[in-house]
Amino acid sequence: MSQHAPIALLGWSLHALEAMQELGRPFVVVAPEPFRALAKEHDLEFFSWDFERRNENSHELVEPLQERGVSSAIPLYEECVTWAGAVNSVLWEAPRLFNQSLLFRDKAMMKRKAQISGIRVGVFEEAETHQDVRKFLGRVNKALLKLDGDTTDPVHLKPFASAGCVGHRLIRSDDDVNEIPLTEFPCLLESHLDGQEFSCEVFVHDGKIRFLNITEYVHLGHSNFVPASDRLESKRDTIRAAVQDLIDAFEVRYGMIHPEWFVTADGKLNFGEVAARVPGGHIFELIQRAYGFNPFAAFALCGDPNTTEAELEAFFPSESEFKTRAGCLMVYPRGKVASKLEVPAELEGDPYFEHHNLFVPATPKVQERVGYGNHYGTIFFAGDDPRRMEDLFWKWEEYDFYS
Repeated sequence: MSQHAPIALLGWSLHALEAMQELGRPFVVVAPEPFRALAKEHDLEFFSWDFERRNENSHELVEPLQERGVSSAIPLYEECVTWAGAVNSVLWEAPRLFNQSLLFRDKAMMKRKAQISGIRVGVFEEAETHQDVRKFLGRVNKALLKLDGDTTDPVHLKPFASAGCVGHRLIRSDDDVNEIPLTEFPCLLESHLDGQEFSCEVFVHDGKIRFLNITEYVHLGHSNFVPASDRLESKRDTIRAAVQDLIDAFEVRYGMIHPEWFVTADGKLNFGEVAARVPGGHIFELIQRAYGFNPFAAFALCGDPNTTEAELEAFFPSESEFKTRAGCLMVYPRGKVASKLEVPAELEGDPYFEHHNLFVPATPKVQERVGYGNHYGTIFFAGDDPRRMEDLFWKWEEYDFYS
């Protein structure tokens, strides 16, 4: 019998459930009511919760978890982050944790906190109206000394609280501004950051980095691999220092963070944004393939203040000792109809190809894209040469698997 107190998993994830069972740690699933039947089928302790509810009702969630002896709450999805902050602020008697969770959900507040803490960020501003967007676009390009006839430098529009690239728009002109629906205001505006974009998946316990992964983005929203190529890995010490600055600035003690950065040609790092939940892009799956440990289990271990130093040391491998590079390509139909799937023998016969989960949808009409979501499955690769993997990504991204 485990001597550990239960952990609350906020959100439904089969990967997370399997990780907890592998660890042998007790847990409570906190998910919307439709998941109750699945939980009952698998004999899981379950508590129903609607994460769309207002946060002042958080005591209705905290009290049942306290009764079950829960030690910490782990947020699996963006919508669960604030709830985890509310729960842990009570369980750990640390009221500031709720305010900290708000930083991870509000991109403007997040940027401001980073800037106040001396972390490099681009120019940003909140927008309430279309005119605010026009003014910001004009001011940014004026500061860049653009003349009439020069190519306009774009600005980015993002919702305050959406996950990943959902609602992300690139604004270059008045026409782009006119296409913004009123429902997207208020929102965040930010200047374009040059350089290579990448992310980190950082497992933190007692305010210290216990494992730092660097994910190289090849085509944002389409392809990435783990660990990064030598050109990024060579900057690991600089990246680690920047991540620790971020941890200190945001007062992160336990759990994991998923910051995104831009590295310029001269090696300077600019902060993009940071999340405190499981990353998208199948990154956890890639980490497990490359390093051999389960990142969902790592999240649970690091999210629990009661995890011991011995447990952490026994769990995490060395950051330099990876088995292979693991990458994936998220596939989107290139046409408007997807009724037939064809996977070429050339792809399946490639030594870097591992498996795919491409599927034929029940409805042939291709869904409208939301951010970079709604891909129709993923192709997974593994191999030592990151440049060859990049070439495979670009080649097969152009191929239309659907007709």
